[in-house]
Amino acid sequence: MAIGREGTPPTDAHCLSTPERVYLGRNVFQVILGGHHYRASSSSQICSSLSQVKTPWSMALMDKTKHVKRQRLDRICEGIRPPILNGPMHPRPLVALLDGRDCTVEMPILKDVATVAFCDAQSTQEIHEKVLNEAVAALLYHTITLSRDDLEKFKGLRVIVRIGSGFDNVDVKAAAELGIAVCNVPAASVEETADTSLCLILNLYRRVTWMHQALREGTRASSVEQIREVAGGAARIRGETLGIIGLGRVGQAVALRAKAFGFNIMFYDPYLPDGVERSLGLQRMATLQDLLIHSDCVSLHCSLNEHNHHLINDFTIKQMRQGAFLVNTSRGGLVDEKALAQGLKEGRIRGAALDVHETEPFSFATGPLKDAPNLICTPHTSWYSEQASVEAREEAAREVRRAITGRIPDSLKNCVNKEYLMAASQWPSMEAATVHQEHNGVSYRFPPGLIGVAAAAAVGSLPGAGAGVESLVSGTLAHGIAPVSHPPHAPSPGQPTKAEADRDIPSDQ
Repeated sequence: MAIGREGTPPTDAHCLSTPERVYLGRNVFQVILGGHHYRASSSSQICSSLSQVKTPWSMALMDKTKHVKRQRLDRICEGIRPPILNGPMHPRPLVALLDGRDCTVEMPILKDVATVAFCDAQSTQEIHEKVLNEAVAALLYHTITLSRDDLEKFKGLRVIVRIGSGFDNVDVKAAAELGIAVCNVPAASVEETADTSLCLILNLYRRVTWMHQALREGTRASSVEQIREVAGGAARIRGETLGIIGLGRVGQAVALRAKAFGFNIMFYDPYLPDGVERSLGLQRMATLQDLLIHSDCVSLHCSLNEHNHHLINDFTIKQMRQGAFLVNTSRGGLVDEKALAQGLKEGRIRGAALDVHETEPFSFATGPLKDAPNLICTPHTSWYSEQASVEAREEAAREVRRAITGRIPDSLKNCVNKEYLMAASQWPSMEAATVHQEHNGVSYRFPPGLIGVAAAAAVGSLPGAGAGVESLVSGTLAHGIAPVSHPPHAPSPGQPTKAEADRDIPSDQ
């Protein structure tokens, strides 16, 4: 450092004087003090020396130079800050994972355009007010339901992305009327759901579950008579007829797998174009009644809507072949569980396997199925594998990114109410700018009086589920879109018009 006339710091005598002039040039800072000139290559060097002798003018000089440096730094930062979107700079939009507590998969995709938070909620009552007021995008699984009343609690919501293919836990009609796009991941967990469906079908025919349970209970199977008793009801598969309701993605995958085991395959799907059955070598039935009459096993692979609720009921069960099997890995609301329990008890249905239920989470202790015989139940897990879970979350995050960086609904890939939103007025893009990246991974958890912060220095460093609240978030994580009243629209159709969505909703979730 070169400061002072001879390169020495100013003396006490110098400091008793008032500087005659302070010049802050581009490359040289000069202080004229007591007739002497002091030079340095930066203001910090002058302040470092003058701070040794605290006088009013030296302190004022230090404050001024710090202020100038802050202004210059701000201008530099504004110049190099990457323009994320068109329009004026705004804080990044807030994206909330409603019913999960791990957003490590989503953050690498969204962290440069959004603030990602998780709520770990099972209802909107457990969602913090900040999320309700500021979230413009919501990610969710199947464990939380958004009715019209729930949707109206969100003040700035523009898009909902279901991490999975099914979206019956979201009131699509109400969302469309409120101007909220609803998206899904239709290709998620197709293989997993098809594999589980076939596993349950084989289990019903070969009775593996009941044989295992018999051995656990101490049943001996050392003689032919004992084996016949334990394995009673097991049947040959080749030559049996499998009836598939809904030949969408999962339905086709099940059909191809079942053919390899020797099943004769027939299906009923009024939405499927003619000719598909010929390319797959399947038999198409003109009516649901025809399929039920001729099937030894019925497997459900269709979406749930207001028209097919309780598709399998007391009336349709009586139309099924005596002693047929029933498998449902699609949606619990497709089956009237009271009618199913009665059919199992009376023997009209030989056995049933359900991965989805009318009331979830499912429990044998309650509900009409608690005393039903020949029943296999799994807790809505046919969709799950490690690979499928990551793929669904990544695609859901990419859909949110398309919503933020593009326009709604034009830029969305899997918007189930896109046609209605296209007919409605244009919605603004989610303009974004910078916000502190350490806010990514913030936890908005119940109770609403506290906001726990997981200041993740790197992706994947989120706290565990049992971690306590570390601090409070101060200020507002605004999303750059002023809360507005959703404009009224003409009534929208209750269900999406996408044919593939009507045909098939695998139970991915």
